Amino acid sequence: MRIAVAQITSGADKSENLELVREYSQRAADQGAQLVVFPEATMQGFGTGRLDHNAEPLDGPFVQALESIADSSSITILAGVFSPADQVERDGKAFNRIDNVAVVRGKAQANYKKIHTYDAFGYRESDTVRPGEALCTFELFDVTFGIAICFDIRYPEQFRELARAGAQVILVPASWNDGEDKQRQWELLSAARALDSTSFVVACGQARPEDERPSEAPTGIGYSRVLDPTGQVIASAGATPELLVVDIDPEVVAKVRKTLPVL
Repeated sequence: MRIAVAQITSGADKSENLELVREYSQRAADQGAQLVVFPEATMQGFGTGRLDHNAEPLDGPFVQALESIADSSSITILAGVFSPADQVERDGKAFNRIDNVAVVRGKAQANYKKIHTYDAFGYRESDTVRPGEALCTFELFDVTFGIAICFDIRYPEQFRELARAGAQVILVPASWNDGEDKQRQWELLSAARALDSTSFVVACGQARPEDERPSEAPTGIGYSRVLDPTGQVIASAGATPELLVVDIDPEVVAKVRKTLPVL
């Protein structure tokens, strides 16, 4: 199976971000990819303004446009979007929270709401994002995929449960926070999750933005990567926007799980 990883930098303008999706989806399709994975926050980059102001229902214009792009490019798309969720009070202030969602559109349909919010390193995503509650898998061309989002990668049991649910490939759209030692942690965690779930891991991050954004916001560092079920890196990107196209053999998963039965 051929999978593309679209490491982009999302900005504040949803229409411009959709054009990036259109461009990279067509480039991926032209190279024979059946699935293209975009990062978390494809709809609007972190640190570019109020997410709740641009959030849309999952049947709204942005996701409808993703469906149209998937159809016109003959490729299945995974992309990170934001949808309205609820209102909570924190320290006497009311917050309109959103759901952080990875949507799949094209020859498969799925919606995964990020379970583990990024409440770490001085940032509190739970103030503005409602945590999800359910794991998500979907089928595409007889391959079972699981989905996790960014900070989820620090929780090995989520990946093991996805593998137990049949996932052979786990897709991880992300917008990893930059900073000291963060690249090493991203690379170490993605390899560990592949190895301890004995699954392929396709980790697609936002590229490092060139514009000024709040230092505490998880704006992305790049370094997207694809790993096999033993944690070996098949392909990797640098810090800047890039398209990776890789071939994976899902039958390898069964062979690895037979010799390394950690599940």
